[in-house]
Amino acid sequence: MSSRIPGFYKLPVSERHARLAAGTSLDAADLDAFLQGLSPDTADHMVENAVGVFGLPLGLALNFVINDQPVIVPMAVEEPSVVAACSHIAGLARRSGGFSAEADPSHMVGQVQLLDVADPEAVRARLEAQKPALLEQANTFCEGLVARGGGCFDLVVRILPPLTEGPHAELDSDRPMMVVDLLIDTKDAMGANAVNSVAEGIAPALEEVAGHRSHLRILSNLSDRRCARATMRIAFADLCKKDVPAADREGRGREIAESIVEAYRFAARDPYRACTHNKGILNGVDAVAIATGNDWRAIEAGAHAHAARGGRYTSLTWYRVLDDAGVLEAGIELPMAVGTVGGATRVHPTVAACRKLLGPFAASAASLAGLLAAVGLSQNAAALRALSTEGIQRGHMSLHARQVALAAGASGEEVDKVAQVLTAETCFRENRAREVLNDLRGNA
Repeated sequence: MSSRIPGFYKLPVSERHARLAAGTSLDAADLDAFLQGLSPDTADHMVENAVGVFGLPLGLALNFVINDQPVIVPMAVEEPSVVAACSHIAGLARRSGGFSAEADPSHMVGQVQLLDVADPEAVRARLEAQKPALLEQANTFCEGLVARGGGCFDLVVRILPPLTEGPHAELDSDRPMMVVDLLIDTKDAMGANAVNSVAEGIAPALEEVAGHRSHLRILSNLSDRRCARATMRIAFADLCKKDVPAADREGRGREIAESIVEAYRFAARDPYRACTHNKGILNGVDAVAIATGNDWRAIEAGAHAHAARGGRYTSLTWYRVLDDAGVLEAGIELPMAVGTVGGATRVHPTVAACRKLLGPFAASAASLAGLLAAVGLSQNAAALRALSTEGIQRGHMSLHARQVALAAGASGEEVDKVAQVLTAETCFRENRAREVLNDLRGNA
């Protein structure tokens, strides 16, 4: 099925389901999972002290073409405009070939902290001399990964000097500390449980070789050895709104492209702007991560740490104008620790249906990571385009108006009618929505 479905947003939910049933591999059970979601009984076995299930809207981002393959992208998100914004930019990029995406192998880091090391260099030498035997022993704690071609393939010993500057440096001590980083290929799993098992399992052997006690044994969520990248191009003329005359589209589009680049440079230079800039990226990434049962909190932690890897916090995306090609070019890189096996897929029916909808993009961790990067780039580009032209509020608030109408008590067709009045008046207060709703019902 093509990822471009004109007028999809105008259809009632039942007709959207009919389109998906006719054009995808989703069956009736999958579509029912979109509506019914997680049962309270299953939720009770997933978390402690469960009292129910919390729902989020599940939308579909359309128009995506990634590595020449069309894909319909499920997004679980409550914020207005995210799904529409991603779909819109994906449609513009589609005209210039869509997105190119790639991802590194799924290499994660497990850490074992060593304390009170009197002679760090001597300890480092002993650990490195025993590396082959230590790696062999480490792999006995992740035999499932080894059977799938993964497992622990290296260890790196680092000396951690005391803090001399920065926040709370005065709380540190001069006690020597080391860390052993275990590099583990988790294949198509996110790998947190496997990495933690290896770190905990190998710690006694590391203590014996080092001659010092270990303390913390846990994975790192700075998964910068498994980054995902995506790029796209949008023709200058396609950046314009439809009402711009054909003769003016190229020139006006170039102005918009340059304005977007200047907005990116603001984020690249200023951490205050970069924080909001990157939050917009994660609006898109998180929504797909939740829909596919991945740990969006780990993704966010890794992304923000990666943004500060050069010693200052900056943008995760980049933009440039290519005059010779007549396009705006953009790209993104961020850590992407996601999995396509294990986790919520086995117990959450909606997650299983979402992954089924993604088809080959949910077949491997690398393909899913590349898709998430493309979605993050599209969301960011949509925000920068809005900020650089009409401002962020116009499109965002017109969609927010529906939520205000719902909060005021509107239902069914009333929601859009009340939202249209609020948008026309640029007034999004709930008390005004109640007035419009009362007038509407009185006239009916």
